[in-house]
Amino acid sequence: MNYPSKLIAAAVAEFKKLPGIGEKTALRLILHILKQEEDKVGFFSDTIKKMRSEIKTCTKCNNYSDNSVCEICANANRDQAVVCVVENIRDVIAIENTGTYRGLYHVLGGIISPVNGIGPDELNIQSLVDRIPIDEVKEVIMAISPTMEGDTTIYYISKVLQEYDLKLTTIARGVSFGGELEYTDELTLARSLASRMPYENYIVK
Repeated sequence: MNYPSKLIAAAVAEFKKLPGIGEKTALRLILHILKQEEDKVGFFSDTIKKMRSEIKTCTKCNNYSDNSVCEICANANRDQAVVCVVENIRDVIAIENTGTYRGLYHVLGGIISPVNGIGPDELNIQSLVDRIPIDEVKEVIMAISPTMEGDTTIYYISKVLQEYDLKLTTIARGVSFGGELEYTDELTLARSLASRMPYENYIVK
């Protein structure tokens, strides 16, 4: 595609690097920005830059946070004895949007996938194990997308946590096999959490 300006071409090239953004969408966004007042564009770019430079990772659950400990972990009204293990931060957002879960989270940062070169050591599994005795965790909910890789991850974590006296559960099959948790509607996700089952039953089924 030919552009009237090298600066526009460069901007389009950068926007195209964003997930789900093609060249036409990138151009539409750039042209929209060019129609805005310069101070509004400056505020937009400053906000993105500040977010990238100042955002932190929660030292307890690995969620994104403005502080060293995120608002969820710091909330005394949350059930500190229940930890919901998820693949990524988008899953935390999806579950929080249901408005039904009142425990804490642990973000793995991915799932075990030998094909993609991702093993247990590349994930936040050891930090999960470490917080079990420290936080006196009584239940770990495995809210991981029901895929082959997800099931492998759940199985591995279940073996690692065997030595601890806790309840290990997984979300019900309201979430279809092979589905991504973040794209599941809120009602189905809420019911899957509420109807969670012991991990032993999950294996049998």
